[in-house]
Amino acid sequence: MKAVLIILDSVGLEAAPDAGAYGDDGAATLRHCAEAVGSLRLPTLQTLGLGNLPALLPGGTPIPGVPPAPQPAAGFGAMRELSEGKDTITGHWEIGGLLMRPGFHLFPQATPSFPAELVADFARRTGRGVLGNQAASGTAIIEELGPEQARTGAWIAYTSGDSVFQLAAHNDVIPLAELYHGCELARELCNPYRVGRVIARPFRGRPGAYVRTEDRRDYAYRPPEPTVLEHLTGAGVPVYAVGKIEDIYFHRGITESVHTGNNQSAQAQVAEFTRHRKDGLIIANFIDFDMLYGHRRDAPGFAAALAQTDDFLRAYLPLLTPDDLLLLTADHGNDPTFRGTDHTREFVPLLAYRPGQPGRSLGIRQGFYDVAQSLAAFFHLPPMPRGLSFLE
Repeated sequence: MKAVLIILDSVGLEAAPDAGAYGDDGAATLRHCAEAVGSLRLPTLQTLGLGNLPALLPGGTPIPGVPPAPQPAAGFGAMRELSEGKDTITGHWEIGGLLMRPGFHLFPQATPSFPAELVADFARRTGRGVLGNQAASGTAIIEELGPEQARTGAWIAYTSGDSVFQLAAHNDVIPLAELYHGCELARELCNPYRVGRVIARPFRGRPGAYVRTEDRRDYAYRPPEPTVLEHLTGAGVPVYAVGKIEDIYFHRGITESVHTGNNQSAQAQVAEFTRHRKDGLIIANFIDFDMLYGHRRDAPGFAAALAQTDDFLRAYLPLLTPDDLLLLTADHGNDPTFRGTDHTREFVPLLAYRPGQPGRSLGIRQGFYDVAQSLAAFFHLPPMPRGLSFLE
């Protein structure tokens, strides 16, 4: 028997009750994306129960083009994050069973963003100077500082509203292997500050036409306690990771990993694992919603990625057997119509599908870690420290 956990990176539902504390009152990724393009057409997700989710939330507004299903094929619910933060690591770790309180350290949005001693130590250990040192959109700062990097050979370092130290480097200026090594050094230097991620951001091209490559890597802070992935592998249950999952979970609790750089390659690998692995957990991150469209505030692109994923699910669901479980959720929101370029604090969808079993309301889940508890129950493991299983 298999469980498949697909995390639709940044596909939020509606603003969470504490969204105001994050400056995110009014965010609603799915609904605003639908309104921006007229409506969405997601027949597979609609059949599973995606359109039934808004009615669970106080004042929830329907998603244009995705009405409620009369008899949803999946269990349907909404999850509220309880950890402090709205970043990828925090969301994924709570899905894995953790509670991050206090949250990760955030660098100031002013310039300079990073402490002087951190920048000086990094420059000394890498032998290169540092450009940027500010909060910025990744694509914008690459366009701004790419030519100067070519002249000086310095790093482009920047942060965002998340707990991140990001390093951008043109492949012809700083080779990929050196970029990765620089990120490893930065990870070590950032640990005392409790920074969630160091991110490698390689790019190529010429001024005015720079393009980030799919060779991004994430270097996560070490989880403070075991996640459900480690509980599973410790009990002899294999875990197959797809996308950036291995980086997010510090390469712990993973039996086999395939690092993919976009939705379609991740989808192909999920299908491959489903066909050829008889048991265990398949866990995947579909990154395009966040990386290509949410941060860039591209609602049409976001909508197209949702439609493509819906097509994938239509072809994928027949691969599952009655013994299998498919969970669809997200790690945070990233409203493509919202101000700024950062993630948004939102409820996230939860769809739990088992072939041949009728769907039912799973209500509002208080804590993403209900997913970890449900996986522990599915594989007959001892209970996790937090959460309530939503499986019957």
